[in-house]
Formats: sequence, structure tokens, C-alpha cells
Amino acid sequence: MSANPQPLMPHATASWMVDNTGLSFEQIADFCGLHILEVQAMADDLASSKYTGRDPVRAGELLLSEIEKGQADPEYRLKIQVGPAQVRRTKGPRYTPVSKRQDKPDGIAWILRNHPEISDAQVGKLIGTTRNTIAAIRDRSHWNISNIQPKDPVTLGLCSQRELDAIVAKAAKKAGITEEVQTDTRLGGDREALIEELRAERSAANKAAEDAAREAEIESALLAGTESRPEGDHA
Repeated sequence: MSANPQPLMPHATASWMVDNTGLSFEQIADFCGLHILEVQAMADDLASSKYTGRDPVRAGELLLSEIEKGQADPEYRLKIQVGPAQVRRTKGPRYTPVSKRQDKPDGIAWILRNHPEISDAQVGKLIGTTRNTIAAIRDRSHWNISNIQPKDPVTLGLCSQRELDAIVAKAAKKAGITEEVQTDTRLGGDREALIEELRAERSAANKAAEDAAREAEIESALLAGTESRPEGDHA
């Protein structure tokens, strides 16, 4: 596998190159940063996932002349063109999957409650939100404030523990409270509490199911005893 820059969608690009060029599997694997066996599997339709081909020429990642050079010389290694698709976002709020966006207010509320030393700009960068949203949650004017429950953003999957720790340390240092943050155990407390809560709920559900099953057995036994007793026999 190559350590060189790779196309934005390596598997889809490799699929297109297998179908539309005469490049060797080794050349395609090298260009896309894949293992040669992955490319072989695509060619043999053995890959577990079927990829829609992505043309690297149209994407601005590869020149047609590079493909021609590679087809003429199996030893040639294609050179990627860093086009617009390769530009990585460096400013603005981070991207958050749609499935997790509804959890942002809870994560913001947790940070505001536990780490007021973190600036709005830092919160916005960490969670991927706007200052207006942060301000609305802080002054409780957010449209859904009644349903917002402070939850650790790491537990919610909105950021990594390393990212959170880095911002907490930076903000604490600026505020002159580094020593307090070093002994702060709240970062893991919410996760531990959440785990314990889930365990308690699971235990309660299991107990309820066992009690229901036991009651059903007793009722069934009593009913069977009543049905088998002679009509004139009274307890």
C-alpha cells in the first residue's frame, strides 16, 4: 500500500479504474492506497461491497496522460493531481453525522455546566455548532430547552476524549485553573453513571420478565389443579 496522497474515494476510484483502464492491479492498488488483493476481488466481483465507479480524471485527481503512461509501462506509478476534491476543510464547524445532530444540544449543555471556562468559539469548533445555539442554551431560550439534558459529548459520539481533554486543558491554562482540571474526575463520571443506569434498567427488565414468568407458572399450576379436581371435592 502506498503512503502517497490518495484519491478521496479510493475504493470507488479503484472500481472505475478496473472497469475503464488497462492498468495493472498493482498500479491501481498503489494509486488508491489499497491492497492488491482488494483490487483483484473487485475485478473478480468477489468484493462484499459493490462500489459505484468514480472517475478520477473528471474529479481532477488524475490526468488522462498519467493513465496512458501507466498502460504503456506496467512499472510506472501514477501521480495524483491534488484537485478541488482533495482540499480539506480547515475552518468552520466540524461535520456531524445526521444521526447525531439531535444530540448536540445535550453535549453543549454538558460542557457549559462542567467547563464554563471553555469559550463559545471552542465549544462551537468541538461540537460543530454556532454561537447563537450555544447562547440560546446558556440563557435557556433554546426552542427545545425543556428536553435538553446535559450529557458527555464523548459518550454521545460528538467528539473524542482526546479532543475534549485538549480543549479543557487549553481553556483551563488560559483561565489559570490547570491544577483543578488535572484532578477533575467528572469526565468519566457521566459515562460511568450512564453505564450503571443502563445496567440497572437491563437488570430491572430481566427481573420483571422472571417475575411475570413465575406468576404465569403459578397461575397455570393452580388452573391445572382446579380442572383435575372432582366436582364434588371442595377444599
